[in-house]
Amino acid sequence: MFTHEDTRRINVGGVSLGGGAPIRIQSMTNTPTADVKATVDQILRLEDAGCEIVRSTVPDQASADAIREIRRQIHIPLVADIHFDYRMAIAAMENGADKIRINPGNIGSLERVRKVVETARERQIPIRVGVNAGSLEKELLERYGGPTAEALAESALKSVRLIEDLDYDQIVVSMKASNIRLCADAHRLFAEQRDYPLHIGITEAGTVHDGTIKSAMGLGILLYARLGDTLRVSLTGDPVEEIYAAKKILTFSGERRFGVELISCPTCGRTKIDLISLAGRAEEALREIDRPIKVAVMGCVVNGPGEAREADYGIAGGEGEGLLFKKGKVLRKVPEDQLLDALMQLIRQES
Repeated sequence: MFTHEDTRRINVGGVSLGGGAPIRIQSMTNTPTADVKATVDQILRLEDAGCEIVRSTVPDQASADAIREIRRQIHIPLVADIHFDYRMAIAAMENGADKIRINPGNIGSLERVRKVVETARERQIPIRVGVNAGSLEKELLERYGGPTAEALAESALKSVRLIEDLDYDQIVVSMKASNIRLCADAHRLFAEQRDYPLHIGITEAGTVHDGTIKSAMGLGILLYARLGDTLRVSLTGDPVEEIYAAKKILTFSGERRFGVELISCPTCGRTKIDLISLAGRAEEALREIDRPIKVAVMGCVVNGPGEAREADYGIAGGEGEGLLFKKGKVLRKVPEDQLLDALMQLIRQES
């Protein structure tokens, strides 16, 4: 099975995918692409949050024309999302898209797919083959009795073979489903046969709360299997939330480190401070820190520093006061209402 260490390396607008490159964070704009200002403003917010590749839909000529100006004003690769109209794929590439996302099965005739691939080859623009459990070919649904993992993988392989037969191999593949097991199994099946980089994600995952949990479960399975070269956490909400969730998932999985990893205890009868509020305020304050450190917020001085000895910095509450510690070593006692300020001051001093 081809894992993300040994998939082939693809270049997307100067950002490398596959072949052991860092797993890239991706999102998608939800503004009308033809509205250049709104789209650029959203992409700049995504950049500030840590997005590394962004995708925008290109349903019409006005959107395709907007790609040129959007690309000029942003700093990360731009992917054009295409459905049905092959002319929009060509127009988007001509206007500077760094990658296109298509499903060859709904582009139309072989000749139309050929024209898209020819333009991509001329400009060395990667093609993401995107298949979805909700829009599989009728023949595959009939053969497998529904949207199974086998059907999803076969649909992706069919599209890949079509592009390969047109003498092009700058391909990224995504196979998305809202069913976690189906999605995971499809990726394993595909990775046994081809070494193209995989864009992973659980589609239609849900709202920011539920969707983050569902995405973490699905992406966790794939990342543990060493599958995935770029990912998106698909959430119904502000796309910036997708970036925060993706960074946490990659950090907690050990694949990459982004900013602070906050650990805190679940509280118990020994807790004498409002740890829930304190941990929430700490989480918010620590967003400004971009160093890859681990910070502990513990509710008890009895076990706090010991249990969190692997944390770079930490605080542990007591009754009216608490402890400030570093690498498990207590530095000093601090009044309860000054614990967070003392923690942040220590972290800033050593940044």
